[in-house]
Order: sequence, then C-alpha cells, then structure tokens
Amino acid sequence: MKFRLLSLVLVMSGLTAVQAAEVNVYSARQQELIKPLLDKFSQQSGIKVNLITGKPDELLSRMQSEGRNSPADLLISTDVGRLYRAQQLGLLQPLKSNTLEQAIPAALRDPAGHWFGLTTRARPIIYVTGKVDPKDLSTYEDLAAPKWRGKICIRSSDNIYNQSMLAGMIAVLGEEKTQAWANGLVKNFAQPPKGGDRDQIKAAAAGVCDIAIANTYYLAAMFDDPKDAAAAKAVSVFWPNQSDRGAHINISGAAVAKFAPNAKQAAQLLEYMSGAEAQAWYAQTNHEYPVVAGVARSSVLQGFGEFKADALPLIKLGELNQQAIQVMDKAGWK
Repeated sequence: MKFRLLSLVLVMSGLTAVQAAEVNVYSARQQELIKPLLDKFSQQSGIKVNLITGKPDELLSRMQSEGRNSPADLLISTDVGRLYRAQQLGLLQPLKSNTLEQAIPAALRDPAGHWFGLTTRARPIIYVTGKVDPKDLSTYEDLAAPKWRGKICIRSSDNIYNQSMLAGMIAVLGEEKTQAWANGLVKNFAQPPKGGDRDQIKAAAAGVCDIAIANTYYLAAMFDDPKDAAAAKAVSVFWPNQSDRGAHINISGAAVAKFAPNAKQAAQLLEYMSGAEAQAWYAQTNHEYPVVAGVARSSVLQGFGEFKADALPLIKLGELNQQAIQVMDKAGWK
C-alpha cells in the first residue's frame, strides 16, 4: 500500500512539472502578429507562453538592466540589426539545433547559432502605377540619378530597416560608392523623411512622390485595411537589381536569452516556429516570406511576383550598421 501511494505521489509530481512548464517571450512584434502562433504552440506542447511585447530597443535595455535575473527565455525581433546588437551586448546564448540548421538557410542565421531568421522581409521599390514606367526602373543605385529629383519617399535614417539596407550596400559596393549613392538619394527626396513604411506608400498614392521604398508586408497588409486599400491599389512593386545581387532582404527572427531560466522550452518554441505549420501561418497572416523552402506564400505576395533576393549573409547587416549610420549622417539623411 505504501508503495502504491508513493508511486501515485511521484506520478502526480510529474504531472505538476509538466503543467508548470513555461517559456517567457520578449517580443518586438506586436501582440496580434505573434500571440495566435504562441497559443497554437501552447495547445500542442502543453508549455505555457508568457508574452511581453515592447519596442525593440526598450526590450534590449530591459534585458540589460535585469542581467542574470532576467526572466526572458526567448527574444523575438523584427530586424537582424537588433538581433546582432543583442548578441554584441552579451544578451544571447548560442543554440545548437539540427532542426533549425536544416530548416533555415545559412545566410539567414548567425553562424554560431545566436539568432535565427523566422521570416524574410523584402524591401523593394514601390512606384505609382501609370505615373512611373517600370522600364525606367532598374536598381537601387539608379534612384540617386537626377531624373528622380523630388520624386522619392522613404523613412528616416534612424529606422533600422534603412540602416540595414545601407549596410547591405556597403558590403557589396564599399563605403565610398555607398556614400555617393546616399548623397544623391537625399537630393531626390520629395519631402523630409517622416512616418513609417505605410506612410511612404500613402504619400506616393497621394501624389507627394512617385516612388517609395518600403517592406512588402506593409503594402500587403494595406490591402486588408479598408482605409488603406485604395492607396495600395494605386501602386506596384518593382524588384531592383535582378541582373546582379538581387533585392535587399532582411528577417524577423528570434534568439535564446543568455540567462534563460527555461532554455529548453525556448529552444522547443524556436524549433516550432521554423516548422511548416508556423511558417504557413506567418505567410498567410502576416504576409511575410517563409524562410523554409516549400511553404506557400500568401496570395498577395504571389501577386507581387517572383524575385531574386540578395544572398548576402545577413550577419553583415549587423556588422556594418555603424558605418551605415555614419554614411547616412554625412549625406544629411534626417
């Protein structure tokens, strides 16, 4: 009888441990863009997900101040630049995972396993249909030509997406040529940079400029928003640099926190997010390009057409971030 009671206690203790399994996620993605996926993970794994959302830099500062006492297990960010920054600040730990290495292309993850891309984000040229002849478009470099004077809308230089785009150019063209390009681009601004990517697209549709540079998922989401759908329908996507390096891409991604109290569960969640189910959800719900081969894109993304993407290892975007900022500052890019 005592043996049976002891066995029951052990079984009940085991069940309690399973039920108590959890993972703490610090996410720079908005709650509505990530929570449904985390809920699916919880339903399938039995692991509770505690979600904290915030602005990327605020989350990094929080992790720094918390230090070894940080409850963060998994950091989700919206740009490789900030994942690289978190790595340099000593906030991440490397993860060895055959699942992640097989699913995610090498260029879209840290070589040492500190961070992994979960979606691809493309930043092409978006032009006003009927106002710009796509035959006049070719490369990012061409946007610095005098023919585009006063015709370009783009976000400010403190935007990490633009910083990463410039870092990618430095990696390929060198700092001197990228500086000349930035100088010419700034002369072609239709207005002082302000607002987000959607604002650039809406400005183009409203006649403020002819061309906007923006991430495709912003444009795709505008088709789903009644107040922005008309602006989205007024523009088209042009994929630059298709005869050479390809269009600039970035990632949203995730990493296991340095002092993660639930590192095993964090790795489990990260592997789940690289799986076919999660990748399909990202593609259909958030209109981002899957990093895993064979996962279908949303119908809106398919409508933007096929394109050649820059194959540059994305770690370069983090390594060259400071040079990119310096180039933009010298060009007078506000």
